[in-house]
Amino acid sequence: MKEFLIDILQNEILVYVLLAAVPLVWIIPFALFAVWWERKISAHMQDRLGPMRTGGWHGWAQTIADILKLIQKEDIIPAAADRKLFNLAPYVVFVGSFAAYAAIPFSAAYVGSEINIGLFYILAVSSFVVIGLLMAGWASNNKWSLFGAMRAAAQIVSYEIPVALSLLAVIMIVGTFDLQEINRAQSGYFWNWFVFQKFPLLFVAATIYFVASLAEVNRTPFDIPEAESELVAGYHTEYGGMKFALLFLAEYANMFAVSAIAATVFFGGWNSPFGDFMSGPVWGLFWFISKGMAFIFVHMWLRWTLPRLRVDQLMYVGWKVLIPFSFVIVLGVGFWVMLAR
Repeated sequence: MKEFLIDILQNEILVYVLLAAVPLVWIIPFALFAVWWERKISAHMQDRLGPMRTGGWHGWAQTIADILKLIQKEDIIPAAADRKLFNLAPYVVFVGSFAAYAAIPFSAAYVGSEINIGLFYILAVSSFVVIGLLMAGWASNNKWSLFGAMRAAAQIVSYEIPVALSLLAVIMIVGTFDLQEINRAQSGYFWNWFVFQKFPLLFVAATIYFVASLAEVNRTPFDIPEAESELVAGYHTEYGGMKFALLFLAEYANMFAVSAIAATVFFGGWNSPFGDFMSGPVWGLFWFISKGMAFIFVHMWLRWTLPRLRVDQLMYVGWKVLIPFSFVIVLGVGFWVMLAR
């Protein structure tokens, strides 16, 4: 696609700017829709209706009204806060989330940057989010914010290990970090998807990835960094207006990013589940977004179903359950691959 645009526009820099802007065009409408969708899902699970008035049909414009209200609010900075870090933190968090989209393949025809270490790049660049959260918590000069930031850092670093090991199991089979190549390796019918290969090893790896990814994006039952009953709102307690909107946008962008990686690595990515039927670049975009949104739905379903874990329970699940199982999966896949050669 890059070469095609360069041939038309005859300007390489403009093409790179356009390719970089595409994920932003997706993230903002997605976040607005996802917030409205979560409100409706949670409402129906609790036998309520949720937003019904703003915009008419099922209150579809409620989130748009909320974001317009947020960006018009006065920018308040606590007197004792570190102003530079306080202002910078939401941008660092959002940049860390947005940068991950550069290597996510939305279809066979579009990926922001065709780098052959795409999966490794995403794992590395997403670490910026941890730095931003720590900056937000420290700079707020509020004990609840600092507690929330410390919890977020400990949680994300701990669960990064099972995430990386579960993805490593697939990399050992396909032999590349390139997400487009991982997609192509799963072409054909749905039973070619990696989640159904080397059964049950990669099925368990996909399950471990999904559970750990919930912790990576601070979703229930791993939402202790924002536990409102304990920490008010955690690291973003002191934030309001546009800066709070940026943190909120980054949270939903992260939700789709981890779902997109799960869809790509384990569930065929942009491949059609029916082989050549309904396949191609446009259908590929449809399948990719559909699979990502299915995982988003499960995220929301779990949030409004499960109770929040305690800190010690969260660490137990991460260090004594997910990490040992991840190592067993990697060893098992390694032996399987070695014996198959």
